[in-house]
Amino acid sequence: MVHTLVQKQWLPLSVNQAWQFFATPANLNEITPADMVFEIVSEVPEKMFPGLMIFYVIRPFLNIPLKWRTEITQVKEEVFFIDEQRKGPYKLWHHEHHFEAQDGGVLMTDILHYDIGKSVLGWLAGKWFVHQKVKQIFAFRRQKLEVLFPSAAV
Repeated sequence: MVHTLVQKQWLPLSVNQAWQFFATPANLNEITPADMVFEIVSEVPEKMFPGLMIFYVIRPFLNIPLKWRTEITQVKEEVFFIDEQRKGPYKLWHHEHHFEAQDGGVLMTDILHYDIGKSVLGWLAGKWFVHQKVKQIFAFRRQKLEVLFPSAAV
């Protein structure tokens, strides 16, 4: 079953400033919870492009390492980009990042579609752990971005 998470967040940045931060793959580590033990293990350029493959190791549960590979499938500079899992713990991971100038800042919208599979094990993992973990990751991201880019900076 495909699950969808939508998160909107306004930041006191120009679209260009937000794009520069989020389109830099190395910054992903800064907005990922430490308990994920998130590590990019491939070389990443300063700027993303369609077809870019990024290899990670994450440890979301009991410090068990999981290999994860995502591909940046679409990029429209300063408007949106999409990353999709090519190998990893999900049956489907499709994450859209949208940027829109609004009220003197930028409205960022994340749209995540994910599926952990139909097996009994996948269903149990989702019910007991995965869905909550995905929500926690995005809640952490929201809080971290508020610290990195406080509204008083406008």
